[in-house]
Amino acid sequence: MKLMASHSSATEREHTPHSNRISRTNTIINALKRRAQSVLNDKSIDPQSRAIIRYALEINDPWLAQLVRRVDAGEAIGDTLDFEEGPETNKHDSNEQKIEALTEMICRAGDEPETKSAALLVLVATVENSPHPKALANTAKHFAFTRCGELDLYGMVDAQIAVAEAELLAGNKLMS
Repeated sequence: MKLMASHSSATEREHTPHSNRISRTNTIINALKRRAQSVLNDKSIDPQSRAIIRYALEINDPWLAQLVRRVDAGEAIGDTLDFEEGPETNKHDSNEQKIEALTEMICRAGDEPETKSAALLVLVATVENSPHPKALANTAKHFAFTRCGELDLYGMVDAQIAVAEAELLAGNKLMS
């Protein structure tokens, strides 16, 4: 039904399909790629920075804009990157596994003073060199307490139950 077709003041708009339009995002991405390409072609920029930009361009790295901006500002981005550090979560998981293994060596039954002493030394060094030593020490304490509880070392479980019972029932006057 065409109601407006007979009215002379209304003209039909020309419609451009979406597939022919270049979106604003594509325009920005294309401009960024051109800037990155100009950085790659600029021989006055150090080779390491250009290699990082080249790789970021190849993998469509989300940090490409930031990297290009830093290189354009004259910063040698290769000097500021630390390739020694891996993801933090992997370090945390490996430290936790290491702490658990060392705690197991220290707390296991048997008389192995050399192994237990070495494990204690490595445990202390691991905690000392950790970026979060208090958290790692608490993890070690948790593993040690759990392991000692499993062994009921020195009647530890019975003693803890007695302490908990005394504290819980201290406020309760029905025990008198």
